[in-house]
Amino acid sequence: MKKNSYQGEMEKTAVTFGKEINVSWKHSNEICNMIKGMMVPKAIKYLEDVTEFKDHVPYRRYFKGKAHRKTSKKGVKQGGYPIKATKAVIKLLKGLQANAEHKGLDKERLKIVHATAYKSRIIPRTRPKGWGSGIGAAYNMGIYANMVLTNIEIVVKQV
Repeated sequence: MKKNSYQGEMEKTAVTFGKEINVSWKHSNEICNMIKGMMVPKAIKYLEDVTEFKDHVPYRRYFKGKAHRKTSKKGVKQGGYPIKATKAVIKLLKGLQANAEHKGLDKERLKIVHATAYKSRIIPRTRPKGWGSGIGAAYNMGIYANMVLTNIEIVVKQV
Protein backbone atom coordinates (compact mmCIF):
# COMPACT_ATOMS: atom_id res chain seq x y z
CA MET A 1 0.00 0.00 0.00
CA LYS A 2 1.40 3.39 -1.00
CA LYS A 3 1.94 5.83 1.83
CA ASN A 4 1.26 9.50 1.35
CA SER A 5 4.16 11.92 1.14
CA TYR A 6 3.22 13.72 4.39
CA GLN A 7 5.61 12.58 7.11
CA GLY A 8 4.17 14.43 10.15
CA GLU A 9 2.17 12.92 12.98
CA MET A 10 -1.18 11.57 11.84
CA GLU A 11 -3.25 12.24 14.99
CA LYS A 12 -6.17 14.61 14.42
CA THR A 13 -5.53 14.68 10.68
CA ALA A 14 -7.58 13.81 7.61
CA VAL A 15 -6.21 12.89 4.20
CA THR A 16 -7.63 13.00 0.70
CA PHE A 17 -6.00 11.72 -2.46
CA GLY A 18 -7.30 12.43 -5.97
CA LYS A 19 -5.91 9.89 -8.41
CA GLU A 20 -5.52 10.33 -12.17
CA ILE A 21 -7.46 13.58 -12.52
CA ASN A 22 -7.47 15.05 -16.03
CA VAL A 23 -6.11 18.51 -15.12
CA SER A 24 -2.78 20.25 -15.62
CA TRP A 25 -0.29 19.21 -12.96
CA LYS A 26 1.51 22.56 -13.19
CA HIS A 27 -1.69 24.48 -12.48
CA SER A 28 -2.58 22.05 -9.70
CA ASN A 29 0.85 22.46 -8.15
CA GLU A 30 0.53 26.26 -8.11
CA ILE A 31 -2.92 25.99 -6.52
CA CYS A 32 -1.62 23.58 -3.87
CA ASN A 33 1.28 25.91 -3.08
CA MET A 34 -1.17 28.78 -2.69
CA ILE A 35 -3.62 27.04 -0.33
CA LYS A 36 -0.96 25.41 1.85
CA GLY A 37 -1.25 26.86 5.35
CA MET A 38 -4.83 28.17 4.88
CA MET A 39 -7.87 27.13 6.84
CA VAL A 40 -10.17 24.93 4.73
CA PRO A 41 -13.24 27.25 4.60
CA LYS A 42 -11.01 30.19 3.63
CA ALA A 43 -9.31 28.08 0.93
CA ILE A 44 -12.67 27.02 -0.55
CA LYS A 45 -13.86 30.65 -0.57
CA TYR A 46 -10.60 31.76 -2.25
CA LEU A 47 -10.85 29.06 -4.94
CA GLU A 48 -14.49 29.92 -5.62
CA ASP A 49 -13.38 33.54 -6.13
CA VAL A 50 -10.82 32.27 -8.67
CA THR A 51 -13.54 30.42 -10.62
CA GLU A 52 -15.59 33.65 -10.70
CA PHE A 53 -12.53 35.70 -11.86
CA LYS A 54 -12.55 37.84 -8.69
CA ASP A 55 -9.07 36.75 -7.61
CA HIS A 56 -6.21 34.96 -9.35
CA VAL A 57 -3.72 32.22 -8.53
CA PRO A 58 -0.21 33.68 -8.37
CA TYR A 59 2.31 31.65 -10.34
CA ARG A 60 5.66 31.39 -8.60
CA ARG A 61 7.36 28.62 -10.53
CA TYR A 62 5.57 27.91 -13.81
CA PHE A 63 5.08 31.53 -14.88
CA LYS A 64 6.76 31.68 -18.28
CA GLY A 65 4.45 33.47 -20.71
CA LYS A 66 1.85 34.27 -18.05
CA ALA A 67 0.21 37.69 -18.00
CA HIS A 68 0.55 40.17 -15.16
CA ARG A 69 -2.47 40.78 -12.96
CA LYS A 70 -3.32 43.52 -10.51
CA THR A 71 -1.18 43.24 -7.41
CA SER A 72 -2.70 40.61 -5.18
CA LYS A 73 -2.56 40.32 -1.40
CA LYS A 74 0.42 37.99 -1.72
CA GLY A 75 2.48 40.48 -3.76
CA VAL A 76 2.96 38.26 -6.83
CA LYS A 77 1.89 39.93 -10.05
CA GLN A 78 2.02 37.06 -12.56
CA GLY A 79 -0.89 34.69 -12.36
CA GLY A 80 -3.88 33.13 -14.00
CA TYR A 81 -7.31 31.59 -13.65
CA PRO A 82 -6.92 27.77 -13.88
CA ILE A 83 -10.65 27.01 -13.73
CA LYS A 84 -10.54 23.25 -14.43
CA ALA A 85 -7.85 22.53 -11.83
CA THR A 86 -9.50 24.87 -9.32
CA LYS A 87 -12.81 23.01 -9.56
CA ALA A 88 -11.02 19.70 -9.02
CA VAL A 89 -9.28 21.01 -5.87
CA ILE A 90 -12.56 22.45 -4.53
CA LYS A 91 -14.18 19.04 -4.95
CA LEU A 92 -11.30 17.39 -3.08
CA LEU A 93 -11.48 19.96 -0.25
CA LYS A 94 -15.23 19.41 0.22
CA GLY A 95 -14.66 15.65 0.35
CA LEU A 96 -11.86 16.24 2.82
CA GLN A 97 -14.21 18.19 5.08
CA ALA A 98 -16.60 15.23 5.03
CA ASN A 99 -13.72 12.83 5.86
CA ALA A 100 -12.67 14.99 8.80
CA GLU A 101 -16.24 15.27 10.09
CA HIS A 102 -16.57 11.47 9.91
CA LYS A 103 -13.39 11.14 11.99
CA GLY A 104 -14.87 13.47 14.62
CA LEU A 105 -12.87 16.60 13.76
CA ASP A 106 -14.33 20.12 13.68
CA LYS A 107 -14.55 21.10 10.01
CA GLU A 108 -14.26 24.83 10.78
CA ARG A 109 -10.88 24.44 12.51
CA LEU A 110 -9.06 22.44 9.82
CA LYS A 111 -5.75 23.81 8.55
CA ILE A 112 -4.09 22.55 5.36
CA VAL A 113 -0.66 21.30 6.44
CA HIS A 114 0.29 19.48 3.23
CA ALA A 115 -0.85 19.88 -0.36
CA THR A 116 0.92 18.63 -3.44
CA ALA A 117 0.25 17.68 -7.03
CA TYR A 118 2.37 15.50 -9.27
CA LYS A 119 2.21 13.64 -12.54
CA SER A 120 0.41 10.35 -12.76
CA ARG A 121 0.46 8.25 -15.90
CA ILE A 122 0.75 9.50 -19.46
CA ILE A 123 -1.80 8.31 -22.01
CA PRO A 124 -0.20 8.34 -25.47
CA ARG A 125 -2.28 9.47 -28.40
CA THR A 126 -2.05 8.03 -31.89
CA ARG A 127 -1.49 9.89 -35.13
CA PRO A 128 -4.67 10.25 -37.19
CA LYS A 129 -4.69 8.58 -40.62
CA GLY A 130 -5.92 10.15 -43.81
CA TRP A 131 -4.66 13.64 -43.08
CA GLY A 132 -1.93 13.61 -45.67
CA SER A 133 1.48 12.05 -45.74
CA GLY A 134 3.26 14.65 -43.60
CA ILE A 135 2.77 15.84 -40.09
CA GLY A 136 0.77 18.81 -41.42
CA ALA A 137 -2.10 20.56 -39.77
CA ALA A 138 -2.96 17.74 -37.35
CA TYR A 139 0.32 18.24 -35.50
CA ASN A 140 -0.06 22.03 -35.36
CA MET A 141 -3.56 21.75 -33.89
CA GLY A 142 -2.28 19.40 -31.17
CA ILE A 143 -4.66 16.58 -32.04
CA TYR A 144 -2.35 13.80 -30.99
CA ALA A 145 -0.64 15.31 -27.98
CA ASN A 146 -0.17 13.00 -25.01
CA MET A 147 -2.58 13.33 -22.10
CA VAL A 148 -0.89 13.68 -18.69
CA LEU A 149 -3.01 12.83 -15.65
CA THR A 150 -2.48 14.33 -12.19
CA ASN A 151 -2.49 13.05 -8.61
CA ILE A 152 -3.43 15.60 -5.94
CA GLU A 153 -2.84 14.93 -2.24
CA ILE A 154 -4.10 17.14 0.62
CA VAL A 155 -3.65 16.66 4.37
CA VAL A 156 -5.42 18.77 7.00
CA LYS A 157 -4.92 18.98 10.74
CA GLN A 158 -7.27 20.27 13.42
CA VAL A 159 -5.83 23.32 15.20
